[in-house]
Amino acid sequence: MNTPYKHLPDVVDALVEVFEQLQPADLSRFGNWYAPDARFKDPFKEVQGVAAIEAIFAHMFESLHEPRFVVTERIVQGQQCFLVWDFVFRFKTRDSQTLQCIRGGSHLQFVPSEDGAWRISLHRDYWDAAEELYEKLPLVGSLMRWLKKRVNS
Repeated sequence: MNTPYKHLPDVVDALVEVFEQLQPADLSRFGNWYAPDARFKDPFKEVQGVAAIEAIFAHMFESLHEPRFVVTERIVQGQQCFLVWDFVFRFKTRDSQTLQCIRGGSHLQFVPSEDGAWRISLHRDYWDAAEELYEKLPLVGSLMRWLKKRVNS
C-alpha cells in the first residue's frame, strides 16, 4: 500500500496504526514504509536495509507471544518524529501467562521517495534493556536488581 499522504503528520498517524496492529503478514510490506537503505538500531542490533529490518520484527514474532506496540505520545517536527510506546508481550516459556511491558521510544527520520511518499530512513529505538528486560528474567534479574542496589547505595 503506497502512502498517499502529503503531510508528514498524516504519515505518522498511519504509521502508528500500522505498528499498533502489526502482524507477521505485514512485514512483507515494510518496503512501503522504509527506504531501501533504511537503518535500524536498538539496544541489541544495528542493521541496514528493508530485509534486515523485516528480519528483526520476524524474530520478535517468532520469539514472543502476542507482541504489540501501544503508542502513547508522538512528536512530529520537520522530517522526523519521536514516538513514545509501550511494547506488550508474553515470553514463550512456562510462565507465558505473565504480561510483560517495555517502555521506550523511537526516533524516526523520513525522506521523500520518488513516488512522492515519505519513507523511514532511520529508525532508532531507545529503551533501558537492564530495567525493562534483564530485571524481569529469573536468574539475570536477581543479579541486575542487586547491582542496581549496590550502585545506588
